[in-house]
Amino acid sequence: MGPKIRISPITESEVVQRIPIRIDGRERLSLAVQYFCCWDGSSTFLATDQADVHLYYAGIPEPLLRYEYVRNSKEPPGAHLQVHAHRDEMAYLLRLADRGRPKQGMKRDKLPRLAEIHLPVRGHRMRPALEDVLLFLQREFAIETAPGWKAVLDEHLRNWRLTQLKTAVRDAPETAAQVLRGLGYEVVEPAVPAARQAPDAVKLFWP
Repeated sequence: MGPKIRISPITESEVVQRIPIRIDGRERLSLAVQYFCCWDGSSTFLATDQADVHLYYAGIPEPLLRYEYVRNSKEPPGAHLQVHAHRDEMAYLLRLADRGRPKQGMKRDKLPRLAEIHLPVRGHRMRPALEDVLLFLQREFAIETAPGWKAVLDEHLRNWRLTQLKTAVRDAPETAAQVLRGLGYEVVEPAVPAARQAPDAVKLFWP
């Protein structure tokens, strides 16, 4: 799609569809999963530009949970979770806000909702993967699984974490070298250091 690559479940007519999830033989939940990918800053690796993993209860148009990621976002946090639920205490706290997004909503006569809060989830580099969401659903709701499911998820989650670790090392190579030396590895600094990003551009430290 333009300069980006979209990854999502689609029908033969290229219509995005949800992933059905069964509990006790009945379709109770579904996942809407969509990733938009682009080249990273060095045009070397494929990076996630935007990711949406939304959990729905069958027959209800509003999602229960939204795991989302926006590559260039700091405020709200690029990696965040939004919970579509209601608590009187939380709505009261949002109404108390005298600046920021809650106040802007009140100016438009829009009542604050818990779903509008962006809960941080370990930042840009250590954010949850789709496998984390699937493991959460199996653990908490005993969703139906196929034989060998755990080994598949464990393998893909391991690959995801290692890929993100490599990306974090690229963000903070001096710290990585220090840790490796502490483990007994010999680490030699390059004769010509690679170009460094500006401190405020290093995504490892972004919220």
